[in-house]
Amino acid sequence: MARNGTSNGNGSRPKVLEKVGEMAQAAWGSQAMNSIFRPGSVFRKGYTDSPRNRSYVIMNNVLFHLHPVKVKRHAVKVSYTLCLGGLSFFLFILLTVTGIFLMFFYRPTVEAAYTDVQTLETAVSLGSLVRNMHRWAAHLMVLSVFLHMARVFYHGAYKSPREFNWVIGVVLLLLTLLLSFTGYLLPWDQLALWAVTVGTNMMGYTPVFGDNVQYVLLGSRQIGSETLLRWYVLHVLMLPFVAVIFMAVHFWRVRKDGGISGPL
Repeated sequence: MARNGTSNGNGSRPKVLEKVGEMAQAAWGSQAMNSIFRPGSVFRKGYTDSPRNRSYVIMNNVLFHLHPVKVKRHAVKVSYTLCLGGLSFFLFILLTVTGIFLMFFYRPTVEAAYTDVQTLETAVSLGSLVRNMHRWAAHLMVLSVFLHMARVFYHGAYKSPREFNWVIGVVLLLLTLLLSFTGYLLPWDQLALWAVTVGTNMMGYTPVFGDNVQYVLLGSRQIGSETLLRWYVLHVLMLPFVAVIFMAVHFWRVRKDGGISGPL
């Protein structure tokens, strides 16, 4: 052994580490990594600190791009917005998570729907808790979206240049109501059946297309298995998908229209 405490075996260790470092550097600068990390990314090989690359870091990052560079003083006050928009979005996420849990124990058939709901309430661990979280979150989302629109109207945030985003908000309110109403039928109890009967009969009085609209919602001439299946697909697939698209446009327009509007 040499006097400095290294041997041939130990002396080769820096060479191994150097070789590993060269391989990692070559892999990091490969075409695959450059396809993942876009130009201007701090993780990309050859990154230089420049105003152009700094702007790329913001534009190529979803989370950074959603937040503006500057925030107006009134926009950070809880008393101005009451966090109603963020609360509505949080409730939508909560409804999505709890809804996925409920889908594991629910079958949209006339024979099994009511029994599955009762089993979920009595025999599934935390089933009653999750179902009540889903139900109350749906009620609270309707309330929060309505209050959010009332706050926007009171502060005049529907005026130029935000008229289009106001229309998007109205569509989101309608989608929220439809999501709540379509979920009403799924327990397949007497309350759900009569609520859907009243609702579809009202749709039947739509001018010109009333009978066609009612038939599309029921799937037949009266409430049955086709109705339950159609409303289940609307509730868990179609309406949430459309709502996500409109929410994305809504958030994008808030960002592009200069953020939250100022006070009166």
